[in-house]
Amino acid sequence: MNDTLLPGLYIVATPIGNLQDVSRRQEAVLRQADIIAAEDSRVTAKLLNHLEIRKPITAYHDHSADAVRAKLVERMGDEAVALVSDAGTPLISDPGYKLVRDARAAGRLVTTIPGPCAAVAALTLAGLPTDRFLFAGFLPSKAKARADTIAEFGAVRATLLFYESGPRLGKSLQALADGLGDREAAVTREISKAYEETVTGRLSDLVARYADAAPKGEIVIVVGPPGDAAPAGDADIDAALAAALERLPPGKAAREVAKALNMASDGLYERAMALKAGE
Repeated sequence: MNDTLLPGLYIVATPIGNLQDVSRRQEAVLRQADIIAAEDSRVTAKLLNHLEIRKPITAYHDHSADAVRAKLVERMGDEAVALVSDAGTPLISDPGYKLVRDARAAGRLVTTIPGPCAAVAALTLAGLPTDRFLFAGFLPSKAKARADTIAEFGAVRATLLFYESGPRLGKSLQALADGLGDREAAVTREISKAYEETVTGRLSDLVARYADAAPKGEIVIVVGPPGDAAPAGDADIDAALAAALERLPPGKAAREVAKALNMASDGLYERAMALKAGE
């Protein structure tokens, strides 16, 4: 056991491209940890070599057996275990949450050393609304499952973020255009690397650009939120009032419908009374 870090689990973010993005605290924890649990030891070894750190590495990923996780949790009793992914923040579209859950259940110290995250970095580059966003990881590879997943996000009033690979990018962009409409979007790739690129436009523009030209590198798709809904028509208003009148008196029904349809309440009470009288 080292004399600097307390025993427990240290979740360490690592650079998503440029190795100079590693922070002093991240480097210190990696240097002082007793063991590093890595998604791919070959990838992590490159970072450790850059930092001139010699440290035991053990594999921990989605396919690790329960016994591997149990052994790591046991070691946290008197050793500092650093968890890293191939790039960015562990647990964000990467394995790890079960290790955190079991470590907490065993009463181990769990702390995070924050840093790079490709999804958040892409959001800063896209020029799309950032007040609300939803990270959805990778879309399914099969067409129907992909379409069903996109349909779930259709009404979400937030910017959407997806991870993607170059060979799948064209199909994913087409599926997003089909399922969400021609929204504003961005494709970011190779963030923080020499060939970093951000391409913005409507989904239809991006579909055309990447239809026959699969780019290389790590990719994040950013899709803007839906536009403002069209104002409710008379039939919609009457239907909403009729449904509300089944439960509420006219005044309360009018206020509920005004709030639900995001409209002024002027005239809704009289409309509700007319509907009530016509029953």
